[in-house]
Amino acid sequence: MNTVAVIDYGMGNLRSVCKAIEHVAPGVHVRLTAAAADIRRADRVVFPGQGAIGACMVALESGMLRESLLEAMKTKPFLGICLGLQALYDFSEEGGGTPCLSLLAGAVKRFPAEQMRDEATGLPLKVPHMGWNQVRQTVAHPLWNGIPQDSRFYFVHSYYADSIDAHNIAGETEYALRFTSAAARENIFAVQFHPEKSQRAGLRLLENFVSWDGNS
Repeated sequence: MNTVAVIDYGMGNLRSVCKAIEHVAPGVHVRLTAAAADIRRADRVVFPGQGAIGACMVALESGMLRESLLEAMKTKPFLGICLGLQALYDFSEEGGGTPCLSLLAGAVKRFPAEQMRDEATGLPLKVPHMGWNQVRQTVAHPLWNGIPQDSRFYFVHSYYADSIDAHNIAGETEYALRFTSAAARENIFAVQFHPEKSQRAGLRLLENFVSWDGNS
């Protein structure tokens, strides 16, 4: 049976991710787990979460989660969600500066208050960026199959990914500035938005992930 390991490191409403995957793929076994052995045995791995990146990185150091996660990123179809995207970069400004996993080149930055204005109205934009926004697909990818260009997804975040390597950018979103809302490299795909909260488009992305072989 196809097994999806959803990494449980104590942050965010992880069960909603599990339920969404079970909804789109009822024949798949979804395991919410903090055990390195489960991650190694799984066919696919999902790294979700919301909250503080510093606490996320500390949690990964316990129970050999970091080691098993890095192993999975080399060999299995991998999906990062929200913090699971941000943790892939070199560094985050959050918490005074937090080193991350350095799988993707770039930094995670806080939305700059002085620039957060709506281009059309001039009115200030709120931080965190919370609610529905469009994602512009910048590359063709199996996880975008059946999802129309400029579909709207649900976001909740105060920090955004600033990618150095354009080849890693799979989707972009505008919120006073343009940021990486989806990243891809080989068997890795990660998104800033929450597909489990994004209705039809988000569920389609999860369905695509469950059938993805890891080739882009």
